[in-house]
Amino acid sequence: MAEESEDPTKSFVIFGRDVAQIPCFRNSFLYGISGGIGIGVLTFLGTSRTHLSTHVGFGSFFCGTIVYWMSCRYQWSARRFEQQQLREAMRRQALYEGTDVEKELDFKSA
Repeated sequence: MAEESEDPTKSFVIFGRDVAQIPCFRNSFLYGISGGIGIGVLTFLGTSRTHLSTHVGFGSFFCGTIVYWMSCRYQWSARRFEQQQLREAMRRQALYEGTDVEKELDFKSA
């Protein structure tokens, strides 16, 4: 009888992709789930209709997840673009360090 050792770095894979490596995935689902449960419970407390509250809860889960996902991914993309621009500027600065081109760039930027 072979014992399977539990790997603590195991993660959840969907369609062959590790979801732990997808930016914003975890937070968008956590906010979506908590928002859906909260709004579903509040709807049930307000109306006492289970069918309506489950529909409202699921709808708010779905909409909250999608809205948070799009917002987070937009911000992530903007930060990534800025990081790439900064990386390129730092590379150029290292290339031009100590030359006349650096003096010209410093004069133009001041």
